[in-house]
Amino acid sequence: MKKQFLSFFYAFRGIWDAVCTETHLRFHLTAAFYVLLLSPFFELGAAQYGVLILLIAAVIAAELFNTAIETVCNLITRERSYYVRLAKDISAAAVLVFALAAVAVAVVFFWNAAAFAAMFGFFAANPILLAALVLSAVNAVFFVALGPREIWDRISKKRKPKG
Repeated sequence: MKKQFLSFFYAFRGIWDAVCTETHLRFHLTAAFYVLLLSPFFELGAAQYGVLILLIAAVIAAELFNTAIETVCNLITRERSYYVRLAKDISAAAVLVFALAAVAVAVVFFWNAAAFAAMFGFFAANPILLAALVLSAVNAVFFVALGPREIWDRISKKRKPKG
């Protein structure tokens, strides 16, 4: 049983390490968060939510595989190599394929002028929620650009007394 718990621990540590080091992964996670947050305005069915969740998982998994491949390539050599470039480019292409598929599905699912109007009307009638959404978007920009470790380091340095 201990071995299984350790396996989960290592997997979650891998996700955490990737989130802390990979800007593209943070971007995909942020995009997924906002897609799921705003999706109720579009009255999606269970099957559509299933497709969204599978595509989100596929994009994130592809990004994790890409990160793993790039990490191993960097471990093998820092010198320019045709095969290392090929491995990195192909793994990045896999992420791109899933991301483009996710965008295509999003266009099909969310291309609804009435739903956009309802969403804008909702936020216009609820300025506090609009402010919370805007504030979360600002935080999301920092999260994507810096990552959780860098943000924490900057916050904790400000809190430390000067001495």
